[in-house]
Amino acid sequence: MRNQTRVDDGSVGDAKALAGLVEEIQHLDRRISDLEDAELEVMEQLEAATAERDDLAARRAELDGRIAEVTSRRNEQVAAVDADLATQAGYREAIAADLPAPLIAAYDRLRAGHGGVGAAELRNRRCTGCQLEINAADLRTYASAAENEVLRCEECGRILVRTINSGL
Repeated sequence: MRNQTRVDDGSVGDAKALAGLVEEIQHLDRRISDLEDAELEVMEQLEAATAERDDLAARRAELDGRIAEVTSRRNEQVAAVDADLATQAGYREAIAADLPAPLIAAYDRLRAGHGGVGAAELRNRRCTGCQLEINAADLRTYASAAENEVLRCEECGRILVRTINSGL
């Protein structure tokens, strides 16, 4: 500004000095223009980044809400499963009280070794524990066995539960 005032009021008498001041003023004007352009660009980037941040914050809030909702439903379902499990355990204890202790011990051993399933239904000549079809000789043996005899699958070792659908 000061140099521009000196040029405008004619206080610089030397032509060479005047040309130098004019050139310096033009250089400073270009520099100011470049810096203003850079400032505008940075302000635009800041505005875009702020908008993106606000968008991400809104999306996060939405996802946090969905997570809370899903977590709540999951907790309700876990509580229902736990209650059902406790009910089923009560039923099992009542039934087990009427069965011979050696049979319960054998069942518990099988259950521990077969992913929690110690007995399987014999359905349509197939063990539902291992899903294998029982051979004809074993089927004849099972068909002639007494109703209270404990039968075991020859393939997986689970206790076989005979029903009307066993195919015997």
